Amino acid sequence: MADIAVETGEGTGTVSRPGFLKKIFLHNLPAKVAAVPMMATVLVVFVGCTIWTVYYSLTNSRLLPTGKFVGFEQYERLFATSRWNVSVTNLISYGVMSMVFTLGLGFLLAVLMDQKIRFESAFRTIMLYPFALSFIVTGLVWQWIMNPTLGLQGTMRNLGWENFTFDWITNSRMVLFALLIAGLWQGVGFCMVLMLAGLRGVDEEIWKAARVDGIPTWRTYVSIVLPMMRGVLITAIVLIGSGIVRLYDLVVALTNGGPGISSEVPAKYVYNYMFSGGNIGQGLAAATMMLVTVIIIMIPWIYLEFGGKGRRA
Repeated sequence: MADIAVETGEGTGTVSRPGFLKKIFLHNLPAKVAAVPMMATVLVVFVGCTIWTVYYSLTNSRLLPTGKFVGFEQYERLFATSRWNVSVTNLISYGVMSMVFTLGLGFLLAVLMDQKIRFESAFRTIMLYPFALSFIVTGLVWQWIMNPTLGLQGTMRNLGWENFTFDWITNSRMVLFALLIAGLWQGVGFCMVLMLAGLRGVDEEIWKAARVDGIPTWRTYVSIVLPMMRGVLITAIVLIGSGIVRLYDLVVALTNGGPGISSEVPAKYVYNYMFSGGNIGQGLAAATMMLVTVIIIMIPWIYLEFGGKGRRA
């Protein structure tokens, strides 16, 4: 049996491979045993269900996953369906606006909060409170606010402003902006807290050096602070991006995909085809495309956590 040479302070000794492997196996054994259920869940639920989803998306399954293999026929039908194309277009439009405004407003609020203002804890709690609500609750609240009859429009007209209009949830050209307002109301506070944590992690000496060198404050944030917050920014982008791809409950609660299909999103398309339309193969094909999108969004985080660190080392 081969031995493994180990260099110590007293010289070079040898450790037998079985003893070495046994020592590694027994190290933190309780923690490893405790992690077994989670590892089994990941392998069976996540990996297994992902394989199941991809496989049956290649079949012509209808009410039950019992169809025959048809290759990429479901994907060809998927991208030939106007409803799916509208859903993807809506998601891209909403996603770009949501990403830009969430990151921008979150960072600006974090900068203001970092000025050591009075009642900071109270303001931080108020801003973060909407994130504690579910998207269903958020959607229902904003549905009432934007209701042309009972909401803000009806209230303002009852007060005398007869020409006041705020009917975005019934206007196909403005409905995405209605979703955006509700989404920002819930998500900006969480982004602000992430950005604030990143700002508080910047060494005070950097600010002093920037002031000594006469660098404007805005230039310090853009050229020095933001690059130092790369990890926080990547984390925020991944979390916001994955939430955008999974957007469903806010749409159902606020607009239910209407008017018509003007606010339809891919997650709602998947649900409708799998549970209402009785077409599992088509629904799983759409779900697979959503999975691919999430994987693409996670690539920057994976590179930062593994590839980038390994290269820097």
